Amino acid sequence: MKFIEKLKKISQKNNSLLCVGLDTELEKIPNLLLGEKDPIFAFNQAIIDSTSDLVCAYKPNLAFYEAYGIKGLEALKKTCEYIPENIPIILDAKRGDIGNTSKMYAKAIFDEFKADGVTLNPYLGEDSLSPFLEYEDKCSFILCLTSNTGAKDFQLLYFDGKPLYKIVVEKVKSWNKKMNCGLVVGATYPEQLKEIRELAEDLPILIPGVGAQKGDVELTVKYGTDKNGELAIINSSRGVIYASSEKDFAQSARAEAKRLRDLFNLYRKRG
Repeated sequence: MKFIEKLKKISQKNNSLLCVGLDTELEKIPNLLLGEKDPIFAFNQAIIDSTSDLVCAYKPNLAFYEAYGIKGLEALKKTCEYIPENIPIILDAKRGDIGNTSKMYAKAIFDEFKADGVTLNPYLGEDSLSPFLEYEDKCSFILCLTSNTGAKDFQLLYFDGKPLYKIVVEKVKSWNKKMNCGLVVGATYPEQLKEIRELAEDLPILIPGVGAQKGDVELTVKYGTDKNGELAIINSSRGVIYASSEKDFAQSARAEAKRLRDLFNLYRKRG
């Protein structure tokens, strides 16, 4: 099944645009889990159990697992295996390197961790991304306009009369021959998000920045979704998974996920 089909099915089943980012830090999880054999996985497992009927995707950030070495990567692999099969996994890795190196990155992400999607950096050009694009049933989410303040250093610069992020959209559309490309656009740039959605047409857009970075929720939903109110994957990480640091952490994560899911749905346009 192609990524977009899988995304649409779970988005419709759970009536959700919410992606929960599994950015797990040992220093932030409840103390009661620290005695577990694998506290990172135990935490993720509880979060998944409490939110899996409310999300359209999960997005583990690879850095949060690499930081703990082999044990962290083992926890990531177990987490990916535990996520229900019908829910897409987007591994946030922001890869992008010369072809042979990218081939091995793609093998790790798609074959070893069994992710359904990945985030990629387009700075090295098409040949650096092509090993990922060879996986027809996966989705490569390419950085277009990121949510951080430093995005303006390059992404908002003009070349030949247009900002770089628009050039990225045009390039990604030309690379989308197998219908397996998407974009990453921050919620912190709502007007640009509107422009990008109009240019991107039916590309899925992964949208970080509505939580701790305070992106406007209403504009994110209205501008990020397609004409049918779909294909926006709106991520919240810390706001959901760390809603509580007490023994009720899973229930609190569920409550926050439901609040966001329902809030997003208030502003969805339906085809």
